[in-house]
Amino acid sequence: MRRTIIPVAAVFAVSAALSGSATAQQVNWKFSTWGKQRAFTKGIETLAEVVAKHSGGKFTITIGMGEQFSKDRENLDGIKLGAIDAAHFCNFYHPGKNPAFMVFSLPFLPLGDWNVSLTVRETLFKHAALVADMDRWNAMTYATTLLPQYEFMGKGKPPVNLDAWKGKRVRAGGGLGDAMEAIGAIKTTTTATEVYTSMQRGTMDAASFPYTYSHVAYKIHEVADWFTTNMSPGTAECPIVFSKTSYAKLPDPYKKLLAAAKAEVDKAQVQAYIEIDKKNLPMLHKLLIPVTYSDGQLKDFRKIAGKPVWDKWVSENKDKFDAQGVLDLVFKTAEEAGR
Repeated sequence: MRRTIIPVAAVFAVSAALSGSATAQQVNWKFSTWGKQRAFTKGIETLAEVVAKHSGGKFTITIGMGEQFSKDRENLDGIKLGAIDAAHFCNFYHPGKNPAFMVFSLPFLPLGDWNVSLTVRETLFKHAALVADMDRWNAMTYATTLLPQYEFMGKGKPPVNLDAWKGKRVRAGGGLGDAMEAIGAIKTTTTATEVYTSMQRGTMDAASFPYTYSHVAYKIHEVADWFTTNMSPGTAECPIVFSKTSYAKLPDPYKKLLAAAKAEVDKAQVQAYIEIDKKNLPMLHKLLIPVTYSDGQLKDFRKIAGKPVWDKWVSENKDKFDAQGVLDLVFKTAEEAGR
């Protein structure tokens, strides 16, 4: 990634100012997330470490894992109510709450490269439609969690061709779910913490997660028989967001500290995914049956479930916000970032 060097001088300048002030304000934020510590939480863990260190312990972020502070589908509500100061939220958990953010769940967007993905996501966060999504919840986007491309893990007979997906009950939200419906699958938007039990009981055949950290973090490999290696149908967005009220109350040095820490947060997040893949991939290939599709099969999948799904999304949202403009910005930014 080209934009992941932490502005060390800026951080230490803020740190020096804070440590030199005996009257620096004590602030503790409550951050809500779900599940356990894993690659996905590395970004917010890094942020918590940086602000505590460089504020001399005056600004701390308490991370409530396992829905300690709020339910996973209610984190935006918690921010609006003032119950929490910051949180993760996943766009496809509640499409109606964040309709413009659902662009990130459309299939086959050009978000495979880390730097391109970061640039596109950060650019989209500034678009009026996505800002409006967060304004409704008194929230502001701080950083993306840069979810990798999704793959599927499932139980039963491996789907070695597109026809084999017909009738399979799959966990796939947003446009990704629409893409799977286009090849005959039955979609559900079950939350991450519910997948293990659903697959174990046989009420779900396969689940899509960011590859590979999330499958293993939720132990899906323990109840699965196979996994896809190169389907790469899309991704999602589960950013770090702040309460606008909580942010506004921060002293200026703390705001500067958050801004200075951003690059380190991004760098740590990507590195966490890279490192966990090194550990997970050999293990998955040893335990499960890998399903790898041919170039022809993937081309057919994109033809059936790419542009038709994009067009459907634009049509369904054109009266709510500039959906075509949002989608166009994804491709324009990706092209520029990839040069």
